Amino acid sequence: MKETRISMGMPIEIEILGQNEQEALDAAFAYLKEVDERFSTYKETSEISRINRGEVKEVEMSEEMKEVFALAELTKEETDGYFDIRRPDGLIDPSGIVKGWAILNTAALLKKRGIENYFVNAGGDIAMGGKNAAGEEWSVGIRNPFKIHEIVKVVYPRGRGIATSGSYIRGDHIYNPHAPREKLSDIVSITVIGPDVLEADRYATAAFAMGKQGIEFIESLPGFEGYAIDAAGVATMTSGFGAYTRPS
Repeated sequence: MKETRISMGMPIEIEILGQNEQEALDAAFAYLKEVDERFSTYKETSEISRINRGEVKEVEMSEEMKEVFALAELTKEETDGYFDIRRPDGLIDPSGIVKGWAILNTAALLKKRGIENYFVNAGGDIAMGGKNAAGEEWSVGIRNPFKIHEIVKVVYPRGRGIATSGSYIRGDHIYNPHAPREKLSDIVSITVIGPDVLEADRYATAAFAMGKQGIEFIESLPGFEGYAIDAAGVATMTSGFGAYTRPS
């Protein structure tokens, strides 16, 4: 069973195979709605909006908010400051890490309900497990950022997480914290495969902010592979990325 619903400001696709599929889908989408209600910077009543207005003190934050803030701080340290949830205007926007975190938690929710075969896709941040309806490995298509309906590479993550960061769909929503006024124009997309979708997502965001050096950063990370496309349409991949371009 497959459904796509709008949540967290984007279409989220969930496909599952197993028992009580509708109940599992409803529970997954209900969880994602809760995440949006808590973390959306576009909702005045969300916890993050109240934090930005000074209405919620640090000791009053939910455990979920504290967890995301801790992940964000860790990522900032690990990426030499190229990942930062504090915007140039001083407000906090955790969206660069919340999506991967929420999708990872959604996958865990499905597994707790006995769903072993699943595919969760939120704007290019993808968690998967088991096999698809044909009994084959799940595959993911990397879009051509200049022709978004064209697939330039098909990968088989084999249960690992995959995330893509770029400017070709959502515009310039990522910035370099070290030079926030400079437009990121060196690359237009970077796809990262990592141990899980959260790990892939947080490093993909940071790597995109690094520009052309981002793919070198991914190369340096044990257990990660990446595929970047620059402004001239030239693709660069890490040394082990090719292993994921064919089924096992």
